[in-house]
Amino acid sequence: MEQSCKFVTIIIPTYNRCNIIGKTIESCFAQNYPKDKYEIIIADNNSTDNTKQVILELQSRSPVNLKYIFEPRQGAHHARNTAAKESTGDFLYYTDDDMIADEDLLTNMTRVFEIDKNVAVVGGRVLPKWEFDPPDWLLKYFKDGTLSLIDRPEKLIIANFDIGIYSCHQMIRKEILFECGGFNPDIAKETLIGNGETGLNIKILNKGYSFGYTSEAVSYHVIPRSRMTQKYINSRYGNQGNCDSFTTFRKNEHTKKSLLKLILFSHIPETLGRYFRSVGKMISGRDSWRLERAFTHYYFHRTMADLKLVTDDNWREYAAKFNYLDG
Repeated sequence: MEQSCKFVTIIIPTYNRCNIIGKTIESCFAQNYPKDKYEIIIADNNSTDNTKQVILELQSRSPVNLKYIFEPRQGAHHARNTAAKESTGDFLYYTDDDMIADEDLLTNMTRVFEIDKNVAVVGGRVLPKWEFDPPDWLLKYFKDGTLSLIDRPEKLIIANFDIGIYSCHQMIRKEILFECGGFNPDIAKETLIGNGETGLNIKILNKGYSFGYTSEAVSYHVIPRSRMTQKYINSRYGNQGNCDSFTTFRKNEHTKKSLLKLILFSHIPETLGRYFRSVGKMISGRDSWRLERAFTHYYFHRTMADLKLVTDDNWREYAAKFNYLDG
């Protein structure tokens, strides 16, 4: 069995989550994959808490090679790309510091690459691990990608289009990551400045590679009370507005004039319209006001992100790059 196993590097970018990252790492220790066939790299993205001390303690009792690297440039893409350069594996499994991996995860993900040699990326199910009972409105409107959740009914998918794979639960061939210029700009602290894995996945598809999904590769996303609030949902939708601005610009490289038209005739009217509809629905007692309010934040941030592309030539140039492996 061990002879056929692929060598995998698990990469976990982290920022100020010393209180929970231990559970993520312990779940990686518990994989039923051969211990000499995978390693773990923790990419500390400029944490100011006790993250390093936590990792060093875990290193002393790790059943696999556990590396700690410090990436001072703020941005999850810096952490992910730097860790890839430090990796030994031909396959890189990316997860986040608030995820709990099922013990069969590596085994089930690596199998998909054997089914079709053109598969570059594999994802799986991301299920919630609620720290508290979620409110009904959250389950009704936001139990989806808003909380980085994926629960497709298909057992296996091989596709030549993006099937919705997030960097919290994503395995990729290392050589293809480098061929495609690494992860695009991503979360810097709590703000999404670019389109992260969305942009990477687009570059991979444009190279002609396929995506895989298996329902048998499961990871659990820990969702605390702080993420069950309207404030958090609004911030997620705002980040999506930033992401979509970045993605649309890269696809079309809009002129400054066309971006201003979008802002004036689409984004601003949507922002105002969604806001007043949310107020009306709140007054009438309909819980769908929460969705309207979230979209208010989406279009406001989309406006501000597009405006930055109009006014900041350096950002326009940066947003159009292909290779982000070095920054």
